[in-house]
Amino acid sequence: MRFLQVDTISGAREKLLREVGDNFLKVETVKLSQAYGKCLAEDIYAEENIPDFRRATVDGYAVKASDTQGAGESVPVFLSVVDEISIGSPALREIKSGECAYVPTGGMIPDGADAMVMVEYTELFDKRDAAVYASVSAGSGVVQIGEDAKKGELLLSRGTILHSAQTGVLASLGKKTAKVYAPWHITIISTGDELAEPGEEKGRCQVYDINTHALCALAKEQGMEVEKAFSVKDEGEKIEQALRDALLCSDIVVISGGSSQGKKDMTADMIDKIAEPGVWTHGLALKPGKPTIVGMDKPSGTLLIGLPGHPVAAIMVFRLLLVWLQKNFRGEKEEPGVPAVLSSNIPGAAGRAVCQTVKLEKEKDGYRAIPVFGKSGLMHTLTQADGYVMVEADQEGLRTGETVYVQLL
Repeated sequence: MRFLQVDTISGAREKLLREVGDNFLKVETVKLSQAYGKCLAEDIYAEENIPDFRRATVDGYAVKASDTQGAGESVPVFLSVVDEISIGSPALREIKSGECAYVPTGGMIPDGADAMVMVEYTELFDKRDAAVYASVSAGSGVVQIGEDAKKGELLLSRGTILHSAQTGVLASLGKKTAKVYAPWHITIISTGDELAEPGEEKGRCQVYDINTHALCALAKEQGMEVEKAFSVKDEGEKIEQALRDALLCSDIVVISGGSSQGKKDMTADMIDKIAEPGVWTHGLALKPGKPTIVGMDKPSGTLLIGLPGHPVAAIMVFRLLLVWLQKNFRGEKEEPGVPAVLSSNIPGAAGRAVCQTVKLEKEKDGYRAIPVFGKSGLMHTLTQADGYVMVEADQEGLRTGETVYVQLL
């Protein structure tokens, strides 16, 4: 079997970055309520101190800490209650020695006061005098100005995925919208006469279509929008029409199967026929995943990826190329991987990198990585795995007891 334009993983990635270009990534503005799970497209700085006033963390009385020294259950200190602060309202009166003011949690600490005494350690007499039964130190029960964030401080970096905490940060800045990266629109096509749709009766030599559904789920997991997902028979006219239709509505077209060099493997020829410039990579120096195709149609701005028909290989190449490309473009932080001690040898493959799935087991001092061996058409190698490790093309393999870094699936 002969493969043309075979690339290493790093070589294929370099070509992707060079050929696709920055315009492949678009920015959109969404409401804060719709920002969850999306990727931030700009750095976010604090435009003011947060909080911009001193705030109480407890219900109680704002005091001068020095007035409470020596106070205890048997020897209280008596202070005059000169104000009651409503939450959301400014504190206008300065607290002097011998005075205090009631402040609810989240309320503004009046000038002159430097601490809070919890209401549980006080007793009110005639609404004008309070007995304080505990001493407090300066700063107790008080959030200082800028304690959460200083004006000009970088709070969120471009490439941050917006979850609950990050959305809360945006809300704390008074932002009702967020600039995020628009999701890629993807069409997923599986090819093969042997494919039957799940739920339908399949012939004796047929298999249910795994790739369409697994890749669709993976694309959605990465925040992509699936325009279409379907399978077609190994017929040139049908594959060509499916590809032409997909170019009209997709940023990315993924076609699994037909990427090798067999009689019915026509993906590369079809891409070259309908796209300009067409295929630039046909074959990856990777196990599993050798029959991979990468190309583009510049007029429509559509990236075309031909994946192996074997499900595990298709899923892993999707991760190593498309998921990597998205993270790289968006500036997402690269995960270092989970350190683990290898339980058994993983052999290398001459001239090819090896992507080996592993299962993680927690041990007293860390994790143990157990290789999940199996052929690239067997889904259990993924369902039983927590992640994968890479054996580089110039390595003979990885040895038992070696520390590896597991990329989580």
